[in-house]
Amino acid sequence: MQVAGGTTLLGSISDFCRKTGMAESTFGRRAVNDGKFVARLRDGARVTPETLQRVNQFITKNGGAAAGETPPELLPLIRASAVSIEKRTEEKADPEKNFRFFDNRQKYLLFVNTCSEKDVIARRVGLELGHIHPRPPAVRLFDAGMGDGTVLARVMREMHRKFPTVPFYIVGKEISLEDVRLSLRKMADRFFEHPATVLVVTNMYYSEAPWLTPRQVAAATSMVWHEAALTGTTSHDFSEQIAALEPFLAKNWQARHSPKTGNPIYENPVALVLYREDYRFLLENVIPKRGEGRAEYDMVIASQPYRLRAPLEFKAQKVVAPLVRALGKGGRLLGIHSYGRDPGLEIIQHVWPEESPFVHSRHDLMRAAKAELGKESRRYNFNAYADARALFRYDMHTLPTEISASIGTSTLFAAWNAAIYVAQIDDARLAEVLRDSRYLDATREVLQKHGSLWFLDESYVVSRKRD
Repeated sequence: MQVAGGTTLLGSISDFCRKTGMAESTFGRRAVNDGKFVARLRDGARVTPETLQRVNQFITKNGGAAAGETPPELLPLIRASAVSIEKRTEEKADPEKNFRFFDNRQKYLLFVNTCSEKDVIARRVGLELGHIHPRPPAVRLFDAGMGDGTVLARVMREMHRKFPTVPFYIVGKEISLEDVRLSLRKMADRFFEHPATVLVVTNMYYSEAPWLTPRQVAAATSMVWHEAALTGTTSHDFSEQIAALEPFLAKNWQARHSPKTGNPIYENPVALVLYREDYRFLLENVIPKRGEGRAEYDMVIASQPYRLRAPLEFKAQKVVAPLVRALGKGGRLLGIHSYGRDPGLEIIQHVWPEESPFVHSRHDLMRAAKAELGKESRRYNFNAYADARALFRYDMHTLPTEISASIGTSTLFAAWNAAIYVAQIDDARLAEVLRDSRYLDATREVLQKHGSLWFLDESYVVSRKRD
């Protein structure tokens, strides 16, 4: 790769913009889908090797000189796979900046408990359950990100209502140890109400989890496969035994951050299989066997499975395409992500006027997924639908008198947290605006303008043809 005379990334970008007459915000949007990219670099923001490569490719493709693999002023900040760079990063990087915003437990739990998104998504999944055609021996469902288990628990209730006597095979993917704990705590009453249930919880990647099979030989040899056959007949019995799994989880559900992308990755792949011992005979053909992974799902839930600002190709290749391939005949994938154009985004743009985190629509994603699947795409129907069906709203819970001329501080903080959580604003940028009260003033203004706070999600469906 050609190295620019100044050998710095910012220098290369500045030279390119000066020679081409391109604004730095335009450069950011065209190179990495981020109009604030150059400004953040000036403020000391980190870049991943993938982002650096995209910038260099854009510059060289348009006749400029690239910055090379390791621009000197960013070397301590680039998360690269080389051992020497990893060591410098570990020594110098701020741990708070090392993990993604939406893995922050406090912000996540506050959002979940103050907004209705999880319940609304569960109802949306319930509508899709009316279109599936399960085949023996079980209804098969994959949750591509359990979170705290709120959506999955409610969906399982709806599944029981629609299929009260049919066995369930459910696989939930989750990398967060705390989320796995929260999810499992919600499952005791599910095993009581619907005893013919097999629940598998795994930390594997999207390309592995549906099949419960690691793709790398090293990962496969270190895989932890654990069956927990629950005994007893009451939800209390099941709850006690699920709680007793916490030492196992603490030992095996270890994660670290990828030096390449910054995303959390597992130390060892794990599959935890739970079912009722007294239903083992009935579930013999439902309980998965190690090394005999089978997907063929009737329903796949893909709710917020990727970062908003992730490259479109990444979303299609690493997330959507593998989940589509996991569908059985007649199976349906329901994808959901944030849409914007709501009061929540108004709050964000009051503070950061040019902020536009919702860079890819469902239409963009469907096109990219089709391209990624290639000839395979003929086996599926891609449904982006009209806005009237695809878009849905959820709200922040407030009392009728909370939003008035004088809004309580706790309500303002909850609304601000919800807005920055949905827009996935990183902590480094938040620190800049928390120095004064402007962010609370912006939040108060938007709440008083609308009388409440709500957000919009958009959904899409990919279904596999039955013939």
